[in-house]
Order: sequence, then structure tokens, then C-alpha cells
Amino acid sequence: MKSHRETLTIETPSRRAFLNITDRVQAAVAASGIREGLCLVNAMHITASVFINDDEPGLHQDYEEWLEGLAPHEPVSRYRHNRTGEDNADAHLKRQVMGREALVAVTGGRLDFGPWEQIFYGEFDGRRPKRVLVKVIGE
Repeated sequence: MKSHRETLTIETPSRRAFLNITDRVQAAVAASGIREGLCLVNAMHITASVFINDDEPGLHQDYEEWLEGLAPHEPVSRYRHNRTGEDNADAHLKRQVMGREALVAVTGGRLDFGPWEQIFYGEFDGRRPKRVLVKVIGE
């Protein structure tokens, strides 16, 4: 069995964003030379997420509004975590809901998706470089 590890660096200009990283992950799979196996993709920061869904702008806006309803950013004083001098408690909660990772089968050297599936990076406290781990294992 072989393994391959890459990190993607992502920096968003805004506090929150959803970015399609499917092509970057597929490039890591191709670089691995692995034809059959698994690909783990995970956000290496506790205020960011990796998830699989449809690349449809209306859905992304629905996510934004739904998450803001669940854990609004303001008032920042509503969260105990922010008493430490932070203002990102809502980002931690949003990450918890959206998840930290995606696991995708690799078949024939390609990510093996269902219809419409894509891999996304969800940023909830951006404006600085963050990392995403891509780990491919297999034969």
C-alpha cells in the first residue's frame, strides 16, 4: 500500500466563504499515482470545514443563511468563548455543524463521486492562510 500527503493552503478575503476544491484534490490524487484507494480531505483549522455537496449558488446561499440563523456572528458578546478576546465562537459552531472532513473512494485514479457531488472548503473565520490536508492511500 502507498500513501501520499499534500496540504492545500487557502486564504479567503472574507470572513465566510464556500470554495470548490474538487480540482485541487483530484490533482493530489493524480500526483499520488494511486489507482484504487481512499482520499481523506480535512480542514486543519477548527473554524473551517470540508464537506461534499452540489456546486449550486442557491444552495451555498441557503447554507450561509441557515448557519447564520443557527449561530449568528453578532452580538459577539453572546458567546462565552469570545470572552477570551476572540470574536469567532460562531465559526467554531458552524464548523461543528458542517463537519471537518470528507472521505472519497478512488477508482481508476479518479475521485469516485455520485451525481453532482463536489468537495468544498467552508470558511467561517477567514482572512488568513489556512491548510487543508489531502491524504491518499491505496494501490
